[in-house]
Amino acid sequence: MFEGFREHVNAEKSGGIIIPFKGFREYVSTEKSGGSARKIIYIHIQEEHTQMAGSIFGKLFQISTWGESHGKGIGVVIDGCPAGLPLSESDIQTYLDRRKPGQSQFTTQRKESDEAEILSGVFEGKTTGTPISILIRNQDQHSHDYSNIMNCYRPGHADFTFDGKYGFRDYRGGGRSSGRETVGRVAAGAVAAKILETLGIQILTYTKSIGPVSIPEETYCYEDILQNALNMPNNAYAEKASAYLEGCIKEQNSSGGIIECRVTGLPVGIGDTVFDKLDANLAKAMLSIGAVKGFEIGDGFAAAQIKGSENNDAFTITDGNITKKSNHSGGTLGGMSDGAPLVFRTAIKPTPSISREQETVDKDGNPISLTITGRHDPVIVPRAVVVVEAMAALTIVDLLFTNMSAKMDSLTTFYK
Repeated sequence: MFEGFREHVNAEKSGGIIIPFKGFREYVSTEKSGGSARKIIYIHIQEEHTQMAGSIFGKLFQISTWGESHGKGIGVVIDGCPAGLPLSESDIQTYLDRRKPGQSQFTTQRKESDEAEILSGVFEGKTTGTPISILIRNQDQHSHDYSNIMNCYRPGHADFTFDGKYGFRDYRGGGRSSGRETVGRVAAGAVAAKILETLGIQILTYTKSIGPVSIPEETYCYEDILQNALNMPNNAYAEKASAYLEGCIKEQNSSGGIIECRVTGLPVGIGDTVFDKLDANLAKAMLSIGAVKGFEIGDGFAAAQIKGSENNDAFTITDGNITKKSNHSGGTLGGMSDGAPLVFRTAIKPTPSISREQETVDKDGNPISLTITGRHDPVIVPRAVVVVEAMAALTIVDLLFTNMSAKMDSLTTFYK
C-alpha cells in the first residue's frame, strides 16, 4: 500500500520533528489549507534494512562484531554458515594465537590469552546452520593508563572524530576503534578459512615490508614466515627489519609496513560485475581495518607507469586448461577471479600511540603537549597479517555463496 508517503490529516502530532523507528522515518509538519491549519505526518517506508554503526559485514555469510578494548570482552556472531562444517574452539584458537599480544618485543606487552568460547551454533563438533556466537574475554585491561587522554585528542587516533560523530566516546584504549576490535574478525575468519580449506582454496599472508626494509619477490622463502617474529618470508630481511624497529623503539617512535596476501585454488568467475567486483569487495574489507591506509591488487599503482603491451597477461594452454603467462592483473579480470593466484597488498600505517611528546588540543581547544603512556605495539604489521587473512577469507566465502546462483545449472544440480 505504501509506495512512498502516507498522509494523515488532523493527526495529533506536530512540530516538524524527524523520528526514526524500526526502518521508518516519521516527519511531522504543519501546512495551511483554506484558512485553517492541518497537520500532516509523512511516513517513508525504507526498502532496505538499515545497518547502524557499521559493525556488520557480508551478505550471505554475514558477521556482526561487538565489544570494546577495555570492556568485558570482544565477540562475533556469524550468520549464514552452512550446517555440517566440522568446527571446534581449537580451530579458531589457531588463528587467534597469531594475533595475540605479548609474543615478542615488537608487540604490546598486554597479556591476553584470547581464548575462544563458542556459545552457540555448534553441536557434537559440527555447525548446525544456526548463528555461531563466539566470545573472547578481556583479561588484562589497564584503563588507568588512559586517564590523561580522556579530555584531549591523540594525534592519529579516532578520538576527535568519535566526539564529532557521537558527542561521547570510550577513551579507554580507543574503545570500539581500538585494534583489539579485530579479534572478532579473526575468530570469524577462522571459520571462513575452514570452509575454504574444504574447497581446496588456500590463503597465504605475510609481511612484505617494514619501514624501508622490503623483500624482493624473487627472494621469498615461505617456510621462513613462521620462523621470525615479523612474519616475513625471508629470515635475513626479518633481521634487518628487527634492527630498524629497535631503532624506532629507542627513538620512542613506531613504523608501518606492507602486508601481501596470496589466494590460490579460486575457480574462475568469483565476484560480480560493476559494484560487487571481487577486487572492490576486497578493497572495502581491507580498508575497514583501522590501520590500513592503502590497497592494491596485482601490479596495482605500478600499472600506471607501464604500457598496455606490458600490463596485459597473455593467455595460453597448460595441461589442456586456459591459463595466463603472467599475472599483472593479480588474479582478477572484470572484477572476477580468472583462475590465477589472487595477489593483493595492504599498506599499514605506523602505530599512532608513541611515547614521545606530541602536540594536540583538549576538548576546549586549548593547545597542550601530550605524552602517551601504556602498552603499545611499536609496529602493527606482524599481528595484522592474520587480520588481513581473516578479512580475505570472509570476503571470498561470501562471494562464493553469492556465485552459487549465477547459473541455472548450479541450482538444478543442487536441488535435483
